[in-house]
Amino acid sequence: MTSAPPTHISRRRLLGGTASALALAGCVPALTPPSPPPEFPPIDYSARRDGGHALPAINMAEIPEFLHRQILRYQTEEPPGTVIIENGNRLLHLVLDHGHALRYGISVGREGFDWTGASTVYRKARWPTWTPPPEMIKREPHLERWKDGQPGGPTNPLGARALYLLTDGRDQGYRIHGTPEWRSIGRFASSGCFRMLQQDVIDLYERVPIGTKVVVI
Repeated sequence: MTSAPPTHISRRRLLGGTASALALAGCVPALTPPSPPPEFPPIDYSARRDGGHALPAINMAEIPEFLHRQILRYQTEEPPGTVIIENGNRLLHLVLDHGHALRYGISVGREGFDWTGASTVYRKARWPTWTPPPEMIKREPHLERWKDGQPGGPTNPLGARALYLLTDGRDQGYRIHGTPEWRSIGRFASSGCFRMLQQDVIDLYERVPIGTKVVVI
């Protein structure tokens, strides 16, 4: 009786079969490619008119690149739609889906005026009126002329848009707003508000509804 010839299995075939078996058994995790960032219209900082007012162009070459509006990977436990402000980095993030965020450069409170905590956007306004609080008028008497409010316009400190924040159940005067002083972006310069480039605050205004959670860290 003739015996059957021995079966030879190559190392490549053996390893390939083992890997397939492990994958089927769930021992080898499947590699999930990262989600691509959302697509947005081109960013435009050119001069234009808005609500009857002229917005001057901004030379972004004079602003550090990390402060430019951009989409990037961003890890947080906060849900999409949340606004996260990082005081130390002078950055505002709007959390998007799939681990991304839309980032804007901002100006934050100078020493003694910075704060952290959670707030809610409870009001929004286009070309808002600005009324300096009494304590600000006391520090800067020349603001007395605006004690009854400065109408919205290109020189108004609140800029083209304002998002009003409710903090600890009340309006403490904190705002996310535009500014005609675009060179202050990236600095610790405000009295507790968060300044944005005019074109950036117009963009954020359209993306953030009333009721949005704002986390300041």
